[in-house]
Amino acid sequence: MFERQSAIVFGAAKGIGRASAMEFARRGARVSVADINLAGAEETAAAIIEAGGTAQALACDVADLGSMQAARDAAAKAFGTPTIVMNNVGILVAGSPGDIPLSEWQRIIDVNLMSVARSLDVFLPDLLEGGRGHIVNVASAAALFPYAPSRLPYVASKSAIIGISESLAIHLKPKGIGVTCLCPGPVVTNIADNVKNWSPGAPMQGPGSHYSLKNPAEVGPLLADAMEQGQVMVVTHENLWADYRRHAANPDQFIAEKIAEFARGEIGSPAWPANNPA
Repeated sequence: MFERQSAIVFGAAKGIGRASAMEFARRGARVSVADINLAGAEETAAAIIEAGGTAQALACDVADLGSMQAARDAAAKAFGTPTIVMNNVGILVAGSPGDIPLSEWQRIIDVNLMSVARSLDVFLPDLLEGGRGHIVNVASAAALFPYAPSRLPYVASKSAIIGISESLAIHLKPKGIGVTCLCPGPVVTNIADNVKNWSPGAPMQGPGSHYSLKNPAEVGPLLADAMEQGQVMVVTHENLWADYRRHAANPDQFIAEKIAEFARGEIGSPAWPANNPA
């Protein structure tokens, strides 16, 4: 599904976006690497080209419709109308729910959630006209079950992306267009860099100490395999599904257990495996 396809990956300067762009290219796609951080996008594109792939770097602000339209046009000019579109953007702030101002809610919803809406507005008409292609939306494990009260705007935006992706799949798969929603658990990315904490000292809760941090390089092949297999919902850690099912079976008990864990000072920080250095 990747060979000689035109792919555009938003948020591909670093982390999961970079790893995914490189894997798509390794499988034969011609990749437009789009990011507000043009220097990072250029590094990703250069790494793809050095590895024998085809890529270009594009500056794009996903909070601006015109910028996303320009990225589409540049991708189409270089490699043909994009048939693989990956919406991989996420920003967050931390803090107790009562401390995070409304302006931060609005900013995070505009970037994390509305970027997906803008992407659909820009790319979906061409995908429908061509009757083929694939959309990837990146959500979060924090949207699968509750553990992150210190970053509610992020949880809200990523929960909405799961809902959009699943319903979109019902609409698009019969039309020949795949939809995959990636829900990363603990993965080493730059999303937490320079995060503002509106409640100084408030901990950043994680899904649990039974998780290990993964390297983004592990996620690219996992995602590409899932796309080829037609999977809609994809997680980076298999034990996410176990916790997801445990929460679904008894939400009240799951929440009570999380409250007890946090009261004991267990904030769910994942372990850093010895074979996955920083």
